[in-house]
Amino acid sequence: MIVLVATMKAKPGKETELENILTSVMPKVELEQGTLQYVLHRSQQDAGKFLFYEKYVDKAALDFHGSTPYLQELFKAIAGLLAEKPTIDLYEEVAGISK
Repeated sequence: MIVLVATMKAKPGKETELENILTSVMPKVELEQGTLQYVLHRSQQDAGKFLFYEKYVDKAALDFHGSTPYLQELFKAIAGLLAEKPTIDLYEEVAGISK
């Protein structure tokens, strides 16, 4: 299993617009076979900071997700809304609890 954590920061005044664009892809991502979790979070300390927690069955599923036309469109749409380049980190799941 592969976990991707992405953080991004909106330009001042662009927080709502960024959030709307980020959530707009949820229905399409939900249909992806190898995507197990795709969760968007907003910082409690900074309303312009967002974190995606994503879980994929394998690298092929992650690669598929990254190559979809709707994700490519999302990247173009958010480029002018970001205060800085997003950070993207990949993790391997070691242990966890699900309820």
